[in-house]
Amino acid sequence: MKSKRIPAVVIVVVSLAVSVLAVLGSRVTSAQDTGQAKYTVRVPNGLAFSEFRGYESWQTVSISQSEKLMAVILADPVMIKAYQSGIPGNGKPFPDGSKMAKIHWNPKKMEAFPTATVPASLHDVDFMVKDSKRFADSGGWGWAAFKYVAASDTFTPFTLADQPPQGNDAKCGLACHTIVKTRDYVFTDYGKR
Repeated sequence: MKSKRIPAVVIVVVSLAVSVLAVLGSRVTSAQDTGQAKYTVRVPNGLAFSEFRGYESWQTVSISQSEKLMAVILADPVMIKAYQSGIPGNGKPFPDGSKMAKIHWNPKKMEAFPTATVPASLHDVDFMVKDSKRFADSGGWGWAAFKYVAASDTFTPFTLADQPPQGNDAKCGLACHTIVKTRDYVFTDYGKR
């Protein structure tokens, strides 16, 4: 009987391919784990990131930019429908279940078109939800702000030491939003399409 030997080159190539696939597989798993980990974060005595699962695909309401940050404001379908019906301009309140997300980035000049400013690194994600029973003592709204920590690819709740300062409950946004009480505590208008 004749012995068939596999050439050493084939063994090395197959071993290398298996090693590369193992590394890539672990990176995919790690990225998936990191993405899921954000849904375990919660403001002490307040809102959880998981209450806004899927916010990444919500419709854009508007954009904004300050001296330091740029942002996109997103809303869930309940809030989009309310905006389209004329709220808050018509004086009516947003319905319970309305949710918003505001994603902030540190800005940078676009290399290929230097007069344009585009998002660079993620800074934080803020949320608000309308639930008139749960948040009766804060205008019917609950708020949460989570800063992004690039080194660990995680989110942590804002604290009183952050700018803007955030308390340890769902009322953390009430102080700022009181100036738009007549607009049901919502700053952002739905941009014309």
